[in-house]
Amino acid sequence: MIKASLVKELREKTGAGMMECKRALVETGGDLEKAVDFLRKSGAAKAAKKAIRAANDGVISTYIHPGSRLGVLLEINCETDFVANTDIFQTFARDVAMHIAAASPVVVTRDQMPDELIAREKTIYQEQAKESGKPADIAEKIVAGRLDKFYAESALLEQAFVKDPQKTITQYLEEVITRLGENIVITRFVRFELGEASGNGQATD
Repeated sequence: MIKASLVKELREKTGAGMMECKRALVETGGDLEKAVDFLRKSGAAKAAKKAIRAANDGVISTYIHPGSRLGVLLEINCETDFVANTDIFQTFARDVAMHIAAASPVVVTRDQMPDELIAREKTIYQEQAKESGKPADIAEKIVAGRLDKFYAESALLEQAFVKDPQKTITQYLEEVITRLGENIVITRFVRFELGEASGNGQATD
């Protein structure tokens, strides 16, 4: 039998509904961590189904860091103004804007990364691998691994969420999609910092 306290803990940890949490715990034999993974996989599947639906509503969210030397302008889209005005959606938008201020991503998704930037990083990794004296096939895997790490640090959706590093922005997005039942798209952002060039990203629906 699944204890109500465990269901409550899982719900607080993931934001999923009570029945979904109970089912996840039943499916995983009451293992909390496995239940978290179960819900994340379930959320990813639901999010994928909703991704084909048009998201033409939403909000422009802003974040100004104390001292007014750093700011973010962010567009997040959803399907209806009803969802756009919910506390869950508004909190998500504020969280992502604050995350961008702190983590300084370059783009929203890895496929938006400028070719010249990828080429520069790849050249650096290839030189490092060459200097290590590793065989060519091993060196190639090293370069691929370092490129993946670069994407994880530079593409917004792949970054670890600053308020909860145990999940990525993509996982946080999937949780919100599951809770609100609409397609949600982080469309674009601009990050401003006094004395530095701004970073920005853009994604399509």
